[in-house]
Amino acid sequence: MTQHLFILTGGSRGMGLALARQLLEPGHTLISIARHECPDLQAPAGAGLEQWTLNLADGAHAADQLRGWLAGQPAGRFASAALINNAGVIPPIAPLSASDPRDLAHALRVGLEAPMQLTAAFLGATEDWGVPRRVLNISSGLGRRAMASQAAYCAAKAGMDHFTRCLALDEAAKPHGARVCSLAPGVIDTDMQTQLRSADAADFPDVGNFAQLKEGGLLASPEAAAARVLAWLQRPDFGAQPVADVREG
Repeated sequence: MTQHLFILTGGSRGMGLALARQLLEPGHTLISIARHECPDLQAPAGAGLEQWTLNLADGAHAADQLRGWLAGQPAGRFASAALINNAGVIPPIAPLSASDPRDLAHALRVGLEAPMQLTAAFLGATEDWGVPRRVLNISSGLGRRAMASQAAYCAAKAGMDHFTRCLALDEAAKPHGARVCSLAPGVIDTDMQTQLRSADAADFPDVGNFAQLKEGGLLASPEAAAARVLAWLQRPDFGAQPVADVREG
């Protein structure tokens, strides 16, 4: 069976795990890249699964492994290929002046540097495949709206949005360029939301707003958010907007 290839980062928990589970269907091959393997993630008959335990703080190593794996695939194995850069990190919540430089570096490496490196490896290794290719970067509304005590996360997501805009221009100039989009998935009930709600109000002025999202039932489940994200990935006009929001579709 000809397979459709999906490469996903951060697929071991939260929305990433929900994405991985929904992608594992007959006719799909999934490469899940995360720091930890998920033992209950299993491929059904007709699907393929590889779990790579890699630390995306070393994005160059992950990109090298991805490039080598893609280069080793036989011609015609895959009918399409997609990269979903989902992994991200919120460092300890504090004003920038009180942030540890190592925490800032880690957040930017995982949230911005690694997606750029993986995208470069993916597109370079598949450029001659002659099949449809898509890059979906999971962004955030905080990449487009500033928030106190969130400088690293906001900067990483804003950088993701803008490198996607640049990438769209690169790929549009090619005869068979990839389609790309940086997509905000809405507010989701994940560990990241718990971290935000648990912050000290003295360090995080917006903590009350995040508590209200939970109390008001305004957070999407990881499963529902994943379904909306994958529906966006499959849209015929995917990439028409290099930067988009599922809530505006």
